[in-house]
Amino acid sequence: MRPTDLWTLEDWLTWQSNLTPNRMEFGLERMVAVWSRLGPPALGAPVITVGGTNGKGSTVAYIEAIARAAGYRTGCYTSPHLLCYNERVRVDGTAATDQALRAAFVRVEQARGDIPLTVFEFGTLAALDIFVCAAPDLVILEVGLGGRLDAVNLIDADCAVVASIGHDHMALLGESLEAIAREKAGIFRADRPAIIGQPDAPEALREAAQALGARVFQVGRELGCAAAPDGAGWVWSGADGERLALPTPAMRGSFQHHNAAAAIAALRALRGRLPVPVAAIRAGLGRARLPGRFQVFPGDVTWILDVAHNREAAQVLAENLREFRCPGRVRAVFGVLADKVPEALAAPLVSLVDTWYLTVSADARAMPVDRLAERLHGVLAGVEQERHQTVGEALDAALAAAAAGDCLLVFGSFTTVSEAISRRGE
Repeated sequence: MRPTDLWTLEDWLTWQSNLTPNRMEFGLERMVAVWSRLGPPALGAPVITVGGTNGKGSTVAYIEAIARAAGYRTGCYTSPHLLCYNERVRVDGTAATDQALRAAFVRVEQARGDIPLTVFEFGTLAALDIFVCAAPDLVILEVGLGGRLDAVNLIDADCAVVASIGHDHMALLGESLEAIAREKAGIFRADRPAIIGQPDAPEALREAAQALGARVFQVGRELGCAAAPDGAGWVWSGADGERLALPTPAMRGSFQHHNAAAAIAALRALRGRLPVPVAAIRAGLGRARLPGRFQVFPGDVTWILDVAHNREAAQVLAENLREFRCPGRVRAVFGVLADKVPEALAAPLVSLVDTWYLTVSADARAMPVDRLAERLHGVLAGVEQERHQTVGEALDAALAAAAAGDCLLVFGSFTTVSEAISRRGE
């Protein structure tokens, strides 16, 4: 079946998913070929590419918020989405319309001819095409998976950021943190700024950046990130000696200072083309938001939503939950995708969660609930738990048992959290 002008956005997405069923191919050759057919050799605006295991989304959110506070129009491409595909492509903070996405899909389809594309490649090319048409002042690209062979690495970033290195997608990126770091470092370019947001990142990341000839700036080394002497806010410092007294970032977690520090460094690296006043940095830090990252909805029963889906993210979630200090019982609705390691996600939270509601989202890639329970048998031994065949059923059970002051924690996959957000909006 060939696409038609009458197709809806959902028609397009379904069709794309069937172009390369049951396989994921990595490499940039197809992207380069189709991009050259689309026409523009460059986007016409400076580009910041953001990769890493955790912290990518937060870093992108800070860059976007600060740049917009400075009066610049941004083009922002992120993945995955929580509620709707349109979230992945934003121009000046607004999600792309169905019409804009459909028009871009038509142009990509016409350009690709007989070149096969994965779903992510198709969507990435469409996003880039939208940015060419929109002509923003700054383009921000979030890596989907890895870095070296990821579709967004088609573009030579003017500045690249790796927020952190952790254990995720090991089957594709390598079993060790060093191997993962080398794949993530693939977004760096010779003689261009390479920002590392993790003070204790594997040394292999810095070594790989230097081997590529990039100019490395790492939080904890060239970049400073420290509490303010008076305890109010924090101080960012750059390699050139610049020091900025700043307010605490809006998003929760001590690690957010590292993400914010990397975001500021990326924008400072482009100051010759996009000067940003300190007032805009302060405003952006306060405005940045990222749904699904320790997102708290107060009420008689407080909802806490987090897309933590690897061990490092789960450890951060546990740290945030300890600081939050739920006054009642904590009830966790937990579902993951089949390629994850649920034991590593649950272990940091065992002492903090009173009752577990194991479940499976509607995603075809989700781990069946009985398999999830089997994997967690040792970790949750002796802990109160239930099994539910849908996220909705798990939420119903948790809420029925909850009393005022309890906290409902929903975490694991994006699709588990997405279903909870949709349910809460009913």
